[in-house]
Amino acid sequence: MATATVNGVDLYYAAEGSGPSLVLVHGSWGDADNWAQVVSRLAEHCAVVSYDRRGHSRSERPLTPDSVHEDVADLAALIEALDLAPAFVCGNSFGALITLRLAAARADLLRGIAVHEPPAVRLLSDDPAFAPVAEALARADAPVRDLLEAEENAAAAELFVETIALGPGQWAQLPEPLRQTFIRNAPTYLDELRDPDCDDLDLAALATYSEPALLTQGDQSPPMFAPILDRIAQALPHAKRHLYVGAGHVPHLTHPDDYVRVSLETALH
Repeated sequence: MATATVNGVDLYYAAEGSGPSLVLVHGSWGDADNWAQVVSRLAEHCAVVSYDRRGHSRSERPLTPDSVHEDVADLAALIEALDLAPAFVCGNSFGALITLRLAAARADLLRGIAVHEPPAVRLLSDDPAFAPVAEALARADAPVRDLLEAEENAAAAELFVETIALGPGQWAQLPEPLRQTFIRNAPTYLDELRDPDCDDLDLAALATYSEPALLTQGDQSPPMFAPILDRIAQALPHAKRHLYVGAGHVPHLTHPDDYVRVSLETALH
């Protein structure tokens, strides 16, 4: 098992393929295995690195709570430690938010990014039309947080999948290894909920990023992601948009062929 020590934490990573470097950043509750359906195909064209973020699965979980700032610092340090710069980085969900923050802070490490549905909900805090959506999200998150704080991780993971991430009945449809990944990584979601900066982006800083940026969403995803991506696209000088037809929040799992094709169109540009 390959590990890299960055910022005092051992991170698990897997590398496959050769060519221009491409790094995959998973979202909340997940790990590097979330990319299993696309890694080999991406690796036909690129040197692909996927990793478990700190506190997730095979990576070390520090005693102190994780923050989005540490995740960004870890990604930067991993790119440097593995000599991947300039890298093309693909991020999904919270991994997309981490990727965008890296673009704002360390553009020198990047040659492009592809981000799918970053949950930067604070970007819409000044939009009255978004208030009911924000309230609904808060109501859905509250019982998940209560379960996590009570260390009822299995119940919290199931409730998150059923009421926030995928919808009613979907927990039972997940493969058992994926359900176990959700349960194992449940405490990291509590860290995110406690992090005051977890749902925000500095658009002014992001506007200085001049490399290619692919912003994607699924037509089956919650409607809040479209206006979030609108705000981000307005800030980025070279943003492109793509809509995955028939897909939701995890197109690399549900529509891997489309995900590989669309990502490589930008990564190899």
